[in-house]
Amino acid sequence: MRLLVVEDDQKLAEGLAEALTRQGYAVDVLEDGEKALTRISLHHKDYDLIVLDLDLPSKSGLEICRDARARDITTPILVLTGTADTEHKVDLLLAGADDYIVKPFSFEELCARIQAILRRPVESKPTVLKVLDIELDPGARTASRGGKSLQLTLKEFGLLEYFMRHVNEVVNREDLIAHLWDFNYESFSNVVDVHVKNLRRKLDQGQTPSLLETVRGIGYRLRV
Repeated sequence: MRLLVVEDDQKLAEGLAEALTRQGYAVDVLEDGEKALTRISLHHKDYDLIVLDLDLPSKSGLEICRDARARDITTPILVLTGTADTEHKVDLLLAGADDYIVKPFSFEELCARIQAILRRPVESKPTVLKVLDIELDPGARTASRGGKSLQLTLKEFGLLEYFMRHVNEVVNREDLIAHLWDFNYESFSNVVDVHVKNLRRKLDQGQTPSLLETVRGIGYRLRV
């Protein structure tokens, strides 16, 4: 899962990015409202959720919400706000925010709200993914094959979830990088191939042929 954090308080932004990264998310950070709207307009399909501060330089979080929804951008938005009055909250929701959290907040509450938003049906996405005898629960972060638990790293879990949402499709490395790594990732690195190789080994459990095949020169496919 890839998140965009838009927060002009550098210390808070860095703290959120570090903590969310430890939870397994790929995180990009921006501090300016206009730059955030540009990024969202051009790359919204790369993000699973946007954490958006309300008070930003050049363009407010409320304006960004309205502009994004006016452009038919449906990426979930969680707003960070310092105001708790009801009218203000109603304005946020009417502007297109999926949820809000009032500062100061605990990181545990933020994570719970993010997970709750991500569990909501989007284009009829199932809560628990099932492909053949593979099951993956994004909310509980558990995966199994044939009833046997798969001990996956955070990146391996993200890869498996992405492959299961695109079963029988050829997924290129650029798609995987866009959804599971941040903008600072060095695209010439072979780290994607290493993670896929490790996932394949755990997924196959010694069985052949492998369900996760390499499509030479293009990428990978979870074949069923």
